[in-house]
Amino acid sequence: MKSLNVTGSQSTPTILCNPDNGVMSMQGDSYPENSFEFFGEVIEWVEQFLQRSSQPLQLELHLIYMNTSSVKAMMDIFDLMEAAFAASREVSVRWYYDPDNERVVELAEEFKEDCSFPFDILPHDE
Repeated sequence: MKSLNVTGSQSTPTILCNPDNGVMSMQGDSYPENSFEFFGEVIEWVEQFLQRSSQPLQLELHLIYMNTSSVKAMMDIFDLMEAAFAASREVSVRWYYDPDNERVVELAEEFKEDCSFPFDILPHDE
């Protein structure tokens, strides 16, 4: 399975998907013009990783802002992780946030409420 590296821009996060260590990270703002198109290959990578690998999958998020369509794409990723967790796969989320950005904390907490897998919301140290 191949790595997936998406270079971020002003309106899209940098996304690194490493099948060797089972870590997918996203960093930055997310308000792409077409979220379905932007996140399509990321969602496909998660699906393939969960099907082809027996390794744990850890999602590390350092997101600042997400528009509504990005939230929907993230929900799709979390749904895949939830289904994998229900099938005894080891999956987890670590969502790092700026303590001064209450909106991101609230968003992360809303996502966490819908997930039964390990989901940590942690202040970053910058």
